[in-house]
Amino acid sequence: MDRSDKKKSPEQRAVDRSRRKFLVNTGYALGGIVVGGALGTLIGRKPAAKPAPANPREAGQAAPANYNRALMFFNQEQFRIVESATERIFPEDENNPGAKSLGVAFFIDHQLAGEWGFNGRDYMSPPFYTGEKEQGYQGRLKRREIFEIGLREMDNFSMTRYEKSFVELTGEQQDEVLKAFESDEVKLTTISAGGFFKMLRSGTLEGAYSDPLYGGNLDMNGWRMRGYPGNQMSFTAIIDKEFTEIEPASLQDHLVSH
Repeated sequence: MDRSDKKKSPEQRAVDRSRRKFLVNTGYALGGIVVGGALGTLIGRKPAAKPAPANPREAGQAAPANYNRALMFFNQEQFRIVESATERIFPEDENNPGAKSLGVAFFIDHQLAGEWGFNGRDYMSPPFYTGEKEQGYQGRLKRREIFEIGLREMDNFSMTRYEKSFVELTGEQQDEVLKAFESDEVKLTTISAGGFFKMLRSGTLEGAYSDPLYGGNLDMNGWRMRGYPGNQMSFTAIIDKEFTEIEPASLQDHLVSH
């Protein structure tokens, strides 16, 4: 009994003991997560510590799901077209991954959902004039709108020429469709077919070699394919040594765990 208890009446001390007993029992009844953890410290009782969860890989469990692999702009049909088209632009071979396994379509999807897709850093006010070839697109349409039109027209062109949607074509037929867009053989009224193909090709290469933070270059395999070291903080440890291949690093690798 502390000094403060001595000043209390027998009835007050009885109420305090009852209250303390209630708090202890309530804390354990609720699992000690909030009530037991907070109040247990105040009343001198702590719930038993829970063992740390085992590493999924060490425990033989599946690795956690990659929630970055989700659509932010495309619908399912658009995503399948982009995935098929980028794989033809950046195909997998016996030694290296292709656009599909690198997640390039997710990279493009995420970029279109953000500032790049809205032309957030571009001057987009009229008047609009046809620019020179090296100036690129000069118009009111945003990149996300150009992609929506381009993907729809790719599918329409495939249906017209082969009576199949783009994703149903053979690889060779898909190549023919892409070449028709690249050469401006396909005449569109709203956008340039060649301009759309150039944007698609640029997005494919950027998705294959950008930091995995942005949705592509899965597991940094695009960098490994090129022997690129990625985002290294410093090369001072090896700069005076013979050429050495080093494991690539992403921006995530620089996080300091606490």
